[in-house]
Amino acid sequence: MTLCRMSCKYKGKKEIAYNGFGSGNTKNPNVQANKEAMKRIGNLYDEIISIDNLRLADEKARKGKVNSYGVQLHDKNREANLLLLHESLKNQTFRTSKYHIFIIFEPKEREIYQLPYYPDRIVHHAIMNILEPIWVSVFTSDTYSCIKNRGIHAAAKRLKRELKLDYEGTKYCLKIDVRKFYPSIDHDILKQIIRRKIKDKRLLWLLDEIIDSADGVPIGNYLSQYFANLYLAYFDHWIKEEKGIKYYYRYADDIVILGSDKNELHSLLHEIRAYLSDRLKLKVKRNYQVFPVDSRGIDFLGYRFFHSHTLLRKSIKHKFCSRVAKLNKRKTTPTKEQYKQQICSWWGWCKYCNSINLINKLSKTFPYEIKFTRAERTL
Repeated sequence: MTLCRMSCKYKGKKEIAYNGFGSGNTKNPNVQANKEAMKRIGNLYDEIISIDNLRLADEKARKGKVNSYGVQLHDKNREANLLLLHESLKNQTFRTSKYHIFIIFEPKEREIYQLPYYPDRIVHHAIMNILEPIWVSVFTSDTYSCIKNRGIHAAAKRLKRELKLDYEGTKYCLKIDVRKFYPSIDHDILKQIIRRKIKDKRLLWLLDEIIDSADGVPIGNYLSQYFANLYLAYFDHWIKEEKGIKYYYRYADDIVILGSDKNELHSLLHEIRAYLSDRLKLKVKRNYQVFPVDSRGIDFLGYRFFHSHTLLRKSIKHKFCSRVAKLNKRKTTPTKEQYKQQICSWWGWCKYCNSINLINKLSKTFPYEIKFTRAERTL
């Protein structure tokens, strides 16, 4: 095959053998190889609801929000609130609070669901303090959204490297995303997927209670990003281990697959559509693309990737220029540190692509000579 398919010996760090969720047996001989990784885990609930873990969750949940109304209200009776929360979880009387729903328009229009800081956000962090390493162990190394030490720039770095190393094997691109991904996540299927790793009945009760608190998976919940990754985790394994695809990258529901034969990519697209529809009740957006990489570049992660270079997406470039222009027009000039803080994240975007001309042009408009450390450049 010319789709750069990998041998059946494919293994990845922290990955489990795919066993064909909802599909019977897989062709992969490694299915039974990692019984320990497939083992279901119990006895987690007491650890999650412990006072020490709730205190830790409270500390994590308040980062960057210490001046918010929710945190300040909670802090008036902080210890008493945590004890009450512990009791409600222990007695299984906890219920998800009412959502505050609002609409945002950037980068696209969508509904955001927001829960109160106390008790809900603390509960979500308490759950993930314990479950995060368990669920991350299920994810392949090809998914990058909302996972520590991965993220946009790790994905971009890998894609750039592999485009340069294997021109023929990455000549064509299949670019797809899922139609209304978060609202389309099926609760029953998500619960089945969760039960593949978790068997603690009380914890399953709590996760089910949170899942059933809204239609689909609500954008804005701290837990939602993990639910969403988990929902596609076994699809990732199917792509890598049963289909043997070497060049595969997923960020949330944005998917890029590279190969040397566009006809095989079209054929794979049909299989992907069937898998997502039959097993996960999801649909691929009609704006899918199969194209030569160097004809237009791969629009992914805020960049446009070519074999020889990487460009910043125009919308991000315009926002960066607009940010600098607004800073320069302020009646009171920000201090050097304030100015640096305002442009740091945009500067980080530029450092991962061929944007020296943009950086030089904007630098001339800065009121200060600004330099970033290596760590700051990668924010």
